[in-house]
Amino acid sequence: MVNRVKKITFFGAVFSVLVIGSAYQVEEAFEPYAQEIPGTGKSFSLVPIPEGSFKMGSDSGDADESPVHEVKIDPFWMASHEVTWDLFELFLDKGFEASTSEGPLTPEVDGLTRPSIPYLDMTFGMGKENKPAIAMTQYGAIQFCRWLYLKTGVFFRLPTEAEWEYAARAGTETDFFFGDDPSALGTYAWYAENSEGVTHTVGQKEPNPWGLYDILGNVNEWTQDHYQADAYDARQEPADNPLIESEELYPKVIRGGSYDSEASQLKSSKRFASTPEWKRIDPQIPKSQWWFPEAPFLGMRVVRPLNPPSPEEIAEYFGKLPEEDY
Repeated sequence: MVNRVKKITFFGAVFSVLVIGSAYQVEEAFEPYAQEIPGTGKSFSLVPIPEGSFKMGSDSGDADESPVHEVKIDPFWMASHEVTWDLFELFLDKGFEASTSEGPLTPEVDGLTRPSIPYLDMTFGMGKENKPAIAMTQYGAIQFCRWLYLKTGVFFRLPTEAEWEYAARAGTETDFFFGDDPSALGTYAWYAENSEGVTHTVGQKEPNPWGLYDILGNVNEWTQDHYQADAYDARQEPADNPLIESEELYPKVIRGGSYDSEASQLKSSKRFASTPEWKRIDPQIPKSQWWFPEAPFLGMRVVRPLNPPSPEEIAEYFGKLPEEDY
């Protein structure tokens, strides 16, 4: 298979995108696998999420979770675990990546725009080893996906809100993927009752039926969607891979609850919205595009669509710049 770099111009900027053999090649085996990150000695595991339909939302939860409606989802892989610091730090610090890599960085990776080195301890004293990376902005999460793409030649992105809920439910219609009784949460999730107020090593709890660890609790997870309280009201059924987009910075949807969440906030249908209040102590003007210095409960998980987008669509996804955040 021959890979090549294609130059795409988007909004006046030139992006390098990798074309892997046939640009629209589909993986033959839709199975769990470990994605290696060349030159780093690192990998992460992904599990297949089959196409299907499900009932999204809840009529017994908060107002923004209703009405319940049918949604159709295309197949994709989802990372079995939340992104950990050992991967995110390679993206964060080019010098660290270069010093630990097996060879020189490729020009595309070397020229990648990276986060500002945080002026605070972004682990918030909770440690890094096998723990979820935290407090990155949605823009930072998307640019991490771009780094992964440039390293692997495989397109990764954030899940849509609908994909996230579909994967978290894993074919169930109950409040949690294990049923309606929150007393069982301790088997599957780190949350306010058992976390002792900190993040935990990923993968210590039992996974959901589709092999996703910590999909509830530990840290909230970014999605692609712009948050609208009435997002479900006008959807036609079945809604086909719904996604709400906006150039506005706030609010965006996060899902899953965290180590600091009460049991009711870990329901599969529960929606959260990002807020600029998470940057109150940031002294920079404009405020950082990369970090939320007051969001230790926020992390990310990546997905890989079974049918990859075109190089032009990839350039558009990675090329969107956030508005300045004052």
